[in-house]
Amino acid sequence: MASRSLAVIVLAAGMGTRMKSALPKVLHPLAGRPMVQHLMATVATLSPDRVVVVVGPGMDSVAAAVAPVPTVVQTERLGTGHAVAQARAALDGFDGDVLVLYADTPLISADTLRRLLDERANADDPAVVVLGFKPEHANEYGRLVVGAEGLKAIVEYRDATPSQRENPLCNSGVMAFDAARIWTLIDQIDPASNSKGEYYLTDVVYHAREHGWNCSYVEGEPVELLGVNSRRELAAAEAVVQARLRNAAMDNGVTLIDPATVWFSWDTRLGQDVTVWPQVVFGPGVSIGDRVEIRGFCHFEGCTVADGALLGPYARLRPGARIGESAHIGNFVEVKAAVVEPKAKVNHLTYIGDARVGAGANVGAGTITCNYDGFNKSFTDIGAGAFIGSNSALVAPVKIGDGAVVGAGSVITKEVPAGALAVARGAQIALPGWADRFRARQRGGKE
Repeated sequence: MASRSLAVIVLAAGMGTRMKSALPKVLHPLAGRPMVQHLMATVATLSPDRVVVVVGPGMDSVAAAVAPVPTVVQTERLGTGHAVAQARAALDGFDGDVLVLYADTPLISADTLRRLLDERANADDPAVVVLGFKPEHANEYGRLVVGAEGLKAIVEYRDATPSQRENPLCNSGVMAFDAARIWTLIDQIDPASNSKGEYYLTDVVYHAREHGWNCSYVEGEPVELLGVNSRRELAAAEAVVQARLRNAAMDNGVTLIDPATVWFSWDTRLGQDVTVWPQVVFGPGVSIGDRVEIRGFCHFEGCTVADGALLGPYARLRPGARIGESAHIGNFVEVKAAVVEPKAKVNHLTYIGDARVGAGANVGAGTITCNYDGFNKSFTDIGAGAFIGSNSALVAPVKIGDGAVVGAGSVITKEVPAGALAVARGAQIALPGWADRFRARQRGGKE
């Protein structure tokens, strides 16, 4: 790509009525991150000199999502050309190339945008370069009319002739402009020239040709230009993002036993020689070390797992969980805001919250740390090498010393010294014949 200054205008003012949601369309998530942030991350890889996002009235949440990038407000939604015009002051005095992108088209790649900018820098010096594509179903997309001299016009579907509608090359809306000519073109857009009475950005090609300026196009991949305007299109975009993330994981040394059933977040980090069994969900903020095995039906978010750990099946790691090297977290175990140190084992039906499980400790089935009293969270400290018997309740704040043993079924409310045995349960008694007498009473004395 030629070394030229770059400004980017991101259009994000659409109301998204087809989403049927109180949430602005561009804040709906893909792989756990708002779609507008996916696009902003791609834009950042281009190292632009200026970026401005055009939002609608009352879209403070969108402005917060793109911060610290500045925003301008399109107070009246009068079309895409009008939206671009709102960025004029933010680009005052700018000289270089201007990209116009759409926040609801979040899958476009940096490589495609670089090709668009390379075309803008070619010897013909086009005033406008449009990104076209050939979707499987062209539907009501506008069409690019091209000839030997390059891009001649963009024709909206409703204004296209039958022969023009047969043209498979469609308009994505993404464009690259020469900053020295963009505002001349924007100023010439006439809303009276179309049936909707809007300022169509597509008209810039016609006006550029009137000036004798060249226009050009680059063809992109349809999958990158999927616009998200409905829940169905959001699901389709999610499928694309998940496929990319799965492929990237496998390319980096992760084994996915059944890739289609594993769901990633945009920031999931997996080490080498990790094995992931089916039906695993990675929420935001998960980092997994090398040689970790994750068995089926696990759900993780906001957690870190060190090398060699064994997790699941049916394990849940919540925010703040830190699993040490070669530790075991087994079936139906939930860990939250807790550290499980190296080689510790928490293998069955257990809740560990606001706690430390020391190195090499073993926590028996059905154990819970009682960390919440209805008002406050308190900490449980289980020492290295400790053994917690099954069905024990550790009532925080409490400390179990190194190497201590807690008898099964105990309710521990006081500190257990290192190396000690603690048993806290009612004494077992047996009443001979009681069960037989009870049954007889229930039957009315009849045997």
